[in-house]
Amino acid sequence: MKTFAMNGYRLRSASVEVRLVYSAFLGLVTIGLLTMAMFQLYHIGPTPGRVAAYYRGGERAGELTFPKTLRELVEVTHFHSFTMGLVYLVLAHLFIATPVPPSRKRALITLGAAGLAGDLLAPWLTRYLSGGFAYAQLAAWGAEWIGFGAFVGVPIAEMWLTDGSERFPPE
Repeated sequence: MKTFAMNGYRLRSASVEVRLVYSAFLGLVTIGLLTMAMFQLYHIGPTPGRVAAYYRGGERAGELTFPKTLRELVEVTHFHSFTMGLVYLVLAHLFIATPVPPSRKRALITLGAAGLAGDLLAPWLTRYLSGGFAYAQLAAWGAEWIGFGAFVGVPIAEMWLTDGSERFPPE
C-alpha cells in the first residue's frame, strides 16, 4: 500500500506478482460486469418501455408483471450501494495509477460515479414518479459502461501491453 500511495506510482512498475493479483481482480470484475450487462439487457430490457415496465409493472414479452415493491427497491439499493461502491473504489484507484492525463482521469472518474448514482436513483424515480425516468436508467448504464470500461481496460493495457513509453500527451 505504501508503494501505491507514492506520488507518480504507475501500474507498469509494479512487480509481476502485484500485476497478477490486480489482473485476477480485473478479470473477476469483468465477469461481474458481463453478467450485469446480461441482466440489464435480457432481464430488464434495453428500451425505456421495458425498463419502465420492469419497475412500474405492466406487460413485458407477453407476460403481466407487478411493480417493484418498496422492499425490493430497498434491498437492491442497499446491496448495490455497498458492493458497487467498493468495486468503484478499487477500480478507480487502479485507474489513477495509469498515465492517463489528469483531466481525462477526472472526467472518467466522475462519469463512473455519476453512472453509479444514477443506477441507484433511477429505479426509484421510474417506479414512484414517472416511467420517463427509464431514460435516466439507460443513461446511467451507459455512463457506468464507459467509466468502468476505462477502469478495467486501461489498467490491463498499462500492466501488460505497454513498453514503458507514454501513450498520452501531457496536458
